[in-house]
Amino acid sequence: MTQNAKSLLVLGSTGSIGESTLDVVHRNPGRFKVKGLVAAQNIDRLKQQCTLFKPDFIVICNSVAFSQWHNQGYSQLLHNELGYSPEIFGKSALNQLVQSSDVDCVMAAIVGSEGLSSSLAALQAGKTVYLANKESLVLGGQFMLEAQQLGQAQLLPVDSEHNAIYQCLPIDFENKKSSITQLILTASGGPFRTRPLNTFHRISVQEAIAHPNWQMGKKISVDSATMANKGLELIEAMWLFGLPAQKFSVLIHPQSIVHSLVEYADSSVLAQMGSPDMRTPIAHVMGLPDRIQSGSPRLKLEEIQTLTFEKPDLTRFPMLRLAFDVLKDITVAAPIYNASNEMAVKFFLNNQLSYNNIHHLVEECLSRFSGYPVHCIDDAYSLDRIVREFVNHRVIKQAS
Repeated sequence: MTQNAKSLLVLGSTGSIGESTLDVVHRNPGRFKVKGLVAAQNIDRLKQQCTLFKPDFIVICNSVAFSQWHNQGYSQLLHNELGYSPEIFGKSALNQLVQSSDVDCVMAAIVGSEGLSSSLAALQAGKTVYLANKESLVLGGQFMLEAQQLGQAQLLPVDSEHNAIYQCLPIDFENKKSSITQLILTASGGPFRTRPLNTFHRISVQEAIAHPNWQMGKKISVDSATMANKGLELIEAMWLFGLPAQKFSVLIHPQSIVHSLVEYADSSVLAQMGSPDMRTPIAHVMGLPDRIQSGSPRLKLEEIQTLTFEKPDLTRFPMLRLAFDVLKDITVAAPIYNASNEMAVKFFLNNQLSYNNIHHLVEECLSRFSGYPVHCIDDAYSLDRIVREFVNHRVIKQAS
């Protein structure tokens, strides 16, 4: 490790983004010191990561997994194998550790709304935050940006679409926003891009999670099928880049090679391209201002030959239509959209809700809770909880 190595805390280290982050660290020796690792319950993989990267501390957020770590003697095993063992903390210590003066940068990759609190804490403490958790901005975007400003923190986007836009923007973007005419997010279109609409009522869970390009978890795979994932990314992009709703658009791009585009006032369009591999945007933000090794496959356009683009059919993808509506009242509508969709997808995956009823339930929640006051982060959490309770009650009541 070099004297100028960045001290890195990885939140969600055993997930796909966390694993990719640690792969980038491994490929760039001397640039990073893994200060801490945070995981929920995959303690076997966490122990392996400790063996490879020797963090000073780990946080195990799941109380059962925390007990299992101790009951199985993993700290002693590490000590026996390496003469080393990390300090062990539970979830209650997470925000304090995120704000430690020994931490320079934080990979925020805890899945879902659970990731908001630690992301906020990191920004408040002035850390460089690599944001891979879109729900943080969707649930509390206004308050994330306030924390960033107060803490004089740096917030860098890891999602491939937002990172692509970030790469295509001018360095002094804040002073040149008037030169941007469109921020264009691309989407694969998922597994139902060409499926006949009159068969959507028969869509099964197995069909919905079978993404044509990416291997992902079940929830995000369903979101890709409905394009709710792109809706969440639209909301995140509006918070990140601060442009009016009419300057955002989406294009279907089945090959997933062009990750997003920026159109300028002179009609120039800049695009960021690359293999569909999350290590590329991770390496970009972690290496700034340099370009570092990512491990992603090199892009060979001569082998791809064809890149196609089309406008999304909002009849086919009503969750995307609803997301564009959310942009008009983002502080209130975004938490409603996120919470109701998370709950609806959970019930769909449990075969308690049909695929077609996901968007109906979200639309009902957007209408019902539109006037809810959101003046602080606690209001956002409260709205999130109320929406989830309503969806839970509604689905269970319909099933009985």
